[in-house]
Amino acid sequence: MKIAEGVEWAAHACAVLAALPAGRGLNAAALASFHELPPAYMAKHLQALSKAGIVTAVRGAQGGYALARPASEITLWDIQSAISGSRPSFQCQDIRRKGPCAAYSPSGVPCAIACAFAAAERAYRDQLSSVPLSDLVRQVAAGLGTAGREAFRTWAERRNVSAMP
Repeated sequence: MKIAEGVEWAAHACAVLAALPAGRGLNAAALASFHELPPAYMAKHLQALSKAGIVTAVRGAQGGYALARPASEITLWDIQSAISGSRPSFQCQDIRRKGPCAAYSPSGVPCAIACAFAAAERAYRDQLSSVPLSDLVRQVAAGLGTAGREAFRTWAERRNVSAMP
């Protein structure tokens, strides 16, 4: 399974937004600059997150993005599906219905291969759905230590963190 790089970018952007003081946001350029990513692509992913109701956007010079709901209510699956969609990664073409054994393959019943991929997809989604953004932000903050958290605060202050409604 290949996960689009935009999912990683969006998850990191959401983590940055979650670490801001309540009621504060950042513009797309600032979020892109945090990890030295292309601003146009970050803006595209932020639009997808906004459409999915994960972030809110405020237009204008003082505008920006903020989480639309508490980080504890946003999961990695929410972010993944906002960026890549929610269609299963395995699309069964039912090729067993062709070839010399086609007459022996029951119609309308998924084969063992399709069932195995469907089970793996459910496990993947369940796992990502069980990981709230708030847990990840706490883990990252702990890993950064006091100096890293202070570096983040300093960075955010220099980016003119905007007040969000």
